[in-house]
Formats: sequence, C-alpha cells, structure tokens
Amino acid sequence: MTTTLESKIKDEAHRLGFELVGLTTADPPPHYPAYERWLGMGRQASMDYLSEDRARVRRANPKLILPECQSIIVLGLRYPNPMLAEKDEGQNQRGRVAAYAWGTDYHLVMPPKLQALVHFVEAQAGRPIPNRQYTDTGPLLERDLAMRAGLGWIGKNTCLINPQHGSYFLLAEILLAFPLEPDMPLKADRCGSCARCIDACPTKCILPDRTLDAGRCISYLTIENKAETPEDLRPQINNWIFGCDICQTICPWNIRFASKEGDPSLVPNSGVPRPDLVTELALTPQDFNKRFKDSPIKRAKRKGYLRNVAVALGNSGDETTLAALEKAGQDADPLIAEHIQWAKERIKKQR
Repeated sequence: MTTTLESKIKDEAHRLGFELVGLTTADPPPHYPAYERWLGMGRQASMDYLSEDRARVRRANPKLILPECQSIIVLGLRYPNPMLAEKDEGQNQRGRVAAYAWGTDYHLVMPPKLQALVHFVEAQAGRPIPNRQYTDTGPLLERDLAMRAGLGWIGKNTCLINPQHGSYFLLAEILLAFPLEPDMPLKADRCGSCARCIDACPTKCILPDRTLDAGRCISYLTIENKAETPEDLRPQINNWIFGCDICQTICPWNIRFASKEGDPSLVPNSGVPRPDLVTELALTPQDFNKRFKDSPIKRAKRKGYLRNVAVALGNSGDETTLAALEKAGQDADPLIAEHIQWAKERIKKQR
C-alpha cells in the first residue's frame, strides 16, 4: 500500500509534537465577511493593527501573503489543561495565569518545529519550496483555516474545538507553494444549545454571533490593553493577572475530552500558574525582565502586569496586603500607582 505525501507530512507533524494537523487550500476564508462586520462595530478595541488596510486585504486572501501559495498546513500544539492549576480555596493572595502561558513562550517553541516540517516537505519534494510560517503573528484568520482543514469547529466562545481533544491548542500555519490534497472541513456545529461559556464569562464579552467584544474580554484587558483597566470591569477580573481560561474550562468538550498533558516546553515554570500577588507586586524592572525572559507574560510588560496584580489584590479584599500596596504605591509609573490606589480603596470598602 502506497503512503501518500499528505500522510507522511501528518506523521512528521505528529512526531514534532503537533497534536492536530490538517491541510487546506489557499482560497479566501469563508467567514471573512463576518470579520469585516466585527471590525466595523469596533469590537477590536485598541488592537488597531487588525483594522489596517494591508492586514485586512491579506486576511481576505492568503495568496496576497504568498502569491504562489497552493496549500496551507494548519497545526495545533497542545498546552496544559487549565484544570491542573491549584484551586482558589484559601488562596486569596494568589493570582491566576492562562494555561498557555505557564511555560516557555510558544513564539519561541513553535517556529523551530514549523521550520523542521518545511524542511521535511522540501526533502520529500526534492526541491526548495517558497513558504511562509506563522504562529498567530500573520494576517490570517487562523480558526477559519483550521475549520476548513477539518480540525474542528468554531465554538460559541470563538475558540476552535476539536471533537476528540477539546480546545486547549495553539494554532500555527505553513503556507506552501506546493499542491497537497486538502482535508474535508468539519461542517457540523456541535455546540448545540449549550451556552455555558456565554453564561460563565464574568464580563459578558461573548456575543451571540460567535464573536467577542474584545474590550470586555479578560484576556484583552490583562494583555493587549496598555491603558487603564476600565473601573467598572475591574471587580469582574477577580484574580486573573494574565489571560483567562474561564470560557474553555466550562466547555463540556474540554471537560470530557481534553487531556492533561501539554507540549513539554509549555509545562509550568516555577511560580506559575498561581503566583503570590504580594511577591509579584514587588518585582523591579530587572526582576521582571529576568523572570519572564522566555515567557508570554513579558508581552504585558512590567507596568501592565503590575497593573493586573494590583487589580487582583484589590479584589482579594485582604487587609494584610495593604502594607505591600502602600509600599508599591510609590512606584514611579502612574499606571501602576493608579491601580494600586484603587486596590487600597476597594479593600478598605470591603471591611
């Protein structure tokens, strides 16, 4: 029995650690009009790079990224199950970090794997192949492509859900100037009437049309947002200091099928996933840079991270943290200082 090139590519992708691998065409993504409507309503918040003309036209047509593109390999790298995190009981001075950020930054982990897969395809083809590789860094509608490659469906929480493995995956793509037989899309919507993710979201950012109001999403507020956290949303953030997993941990497909393991590079580092908030608040710029050198958390930068820590401390209601807040309030950065002042006031009101 002859082994196809497509099956060889998938076997190699699995060997490299990708749990999910599918093949699709370079045709325009089917849900691009919905993406334009989302931008038109301003749901991207301060992420202006999403609405730039160059990014928009490229998302509408992958061949504007690589004109010779004939195929796209879509890959999913598994990260640890968020339910492995310690429980909250009796730990009101502990923060929560999204599970994908527990270990090494996936932007460091995935590119070598993608490059290795490209080399494998080129070796099989016997020639160099023009390509582009992305780990959420390019103008692609990743989940649309993943759905068309048969890897799952886009759930009500906007995450790609695989019927065998759930949604704890980081996506990546390889655009190839090489023809490959595409996989069949997974057309079935298996969310049904379930609305657990919508109901569970503390800030009510999940919209009925399977999009998010990014400006209300805890992940956006703790990572992408570089300004003040809207005061009316601070209590709903609870103790999340980088990202959020709520809408995924409540999903029945993850409860039933998601495994506990993640790629070895994405397993927890020391102090994660439940860092001590008082300790984090005392991080100097040097401490922050050293500790999070290879972590996704560096994306928030120190002032964004300590802003988040201050909000979490305020939500803890723990009076024993007031001394630490008072000391940290002397920080020169006004963004941090303002949120620390809010935290102190909130704790005092909860007495």
